[in-house]
Amino acid sequence: MAFTQKDIDSLKKAIATGAEQVRIGDRDVRYRSLDEMERTLAIAQREVLGRTRTRQIRVTSTKGFG
Repeated sequence: MAFTQKDIDSLKKAIATGAEQVRIGDRDVRYRSLDEMERTLAIAQREVLGRTRTRQIRVTSTKGFG
């Protein structure tokens, strides 16, 4: 399941208000603990931020290219 910024905002709001149930995408999710919600929030943030970052790989060689 892909997270969106809206999902992140919903999780943050639920954490701030102490709610245990959050709507993520088209599903209602009930969390067992604040720790579980915070771990899910961290995963969602990494996923959303990962989509916007570009990775640059540099290759160098000392042989074969003259």
